[in-house]
Amino acid sequence: MTDAKPRRLIHPRRWTPPAAAPDAGPTAPLMVERRLPTGAPGPEDVAFDATGGVITGTADGSIERIDPATGARTVLGNTGGRPLGLEPRPDGTVLICDYDRGLLRLVDGRLEVLADAVDGQRITFASNVAEAPDGTIWFTTSTSEWHVEHYLGDMFEHSGTGRLLCRTPDGTVRTVESGLKFANGVVVAPDGSHLVFAETSGYRIRRHWLTGPQAGTTDTLVENLPGFPDNMSLGSDGLLWVAIAAPRNALLDRLLPLPGFLRTLVWNLPEAVRPEATPIAWVMAFDFSGQVVHDLRGKDCGYGFVTSVAERDGTLVVGSLSEDAVAVVRSH
Repeated sequence: MTDAKPRRLIHPRRWTPPAAAPDAGPTAPLMVERRLPTGAPGPEDVAFDATGGVITGTADGSIERIDPATGARTVLGNTGGRPLGLEPRPDGTVLICDYDRGLLRLVDGRLEVLADAVDGQRITFASNVAEAPDGTIWFTTSTSEWHVEHYLGDMFEHSGTGRLLCRTPDGTVRTVESGLKFANGVVVAPDGSHLVFAETSGYRIRRHWLTGPQAGTTDTLVENLPGFPDNMSLGSDGLLWVAIAAPRNALLDRLLPLPGFLRTLVWNLPEAVRPEATPIAWVMAFDFSGQVVHDLRGKDCGYGFVTSVAERDGTLVVGSLSEDAVAVVRSH
C-alpha cells in the first residue's frame, strides 16, 4: 500500500510496550504453492464460504469468490467503498466491514447497510466481523483518527481509538469496548462461549466472554506477540489462525514511551528514509487456550504483507493489503 500523501499532523500518546519476549522462531516455513489473481489489488481479508470458495474484497470495492483449485473468479457485488474484513454465512450471504460504509450484508448481489453509526457518530474504519450463534454480529473499528490509506499514522500516534461493537438481531448497535489499540480481527470461539479480537498495535489477542459467570468481561488470551496481529479466522481444524502483518519494530518500541515529538519527527521523515516493516509472510495458529500450534514464516516466498489467513480441510490461503492475488500456501 502506498503512503504518497501521509497526514503530517499526529498527536502521539505514550505507551510502554512489554519487552519483546525471546522469539521461538517458526515451526515450519511458509511457502506459496500458487497465486490466485484478483480483479484489483488489495485482497485484505480472505474467508472460505460454505462451498469451499474463497471470498475476498479488493481496493475497487469488489467482493469476489475464487475457486482455490482452479482460480476461477466471480464478482459477487461491489460495496462502492473499501471492503476490509468479511464473513460468509451458511445461507450464502456475506457480512462485510467496509471502511467507508460501515457494516454491510451482501445478499444476491444487493448490499444492505446493517450499521453505519454508533453512539450518534458515523462508523469509520470498520475492520473485521464475526457472527455469534445467537445472531449477534460482532465487529471492530480500528481507529477513529486515520484513513485506511494512512493506517501507519495510527501506529506512530498510538491513538487508542479502536472499538469492539455489536449489532443484536433487533438491529441495536452499541459499543462494547473502546480505547483499543487498533482493534482488528474478530472470531467467535467454536463453543460460542466467547469471542477473541486482535489489538494490532498492542501486540495481543483479547477475549470477550459471551456466556457463563464471566459474561460481559474482557481479558487477554495471548499477549506480547512477536509481531502485529491482523485479521483472524477459525479453521476447520478448530484452531485460531492469525495473520501477522509484520514483526515488531524495535525503533517504534523504543519511541512509544518517550515524549511524542520524537515520533512526530520520525513520522515527518521522507517516506524513502522512514523506518519500514521487515518484509515477511507470516501466519500463526493458536488453540483456544492461547498456545501456539503453528508458526509459519516466509521471507522470500514471492508474497508479502499478509493481512489475513483462512484454513479449510488442510488448505491454507492468505490475503494481503498490497498484493494483487490471494495465495494458497504450503503449511507443512
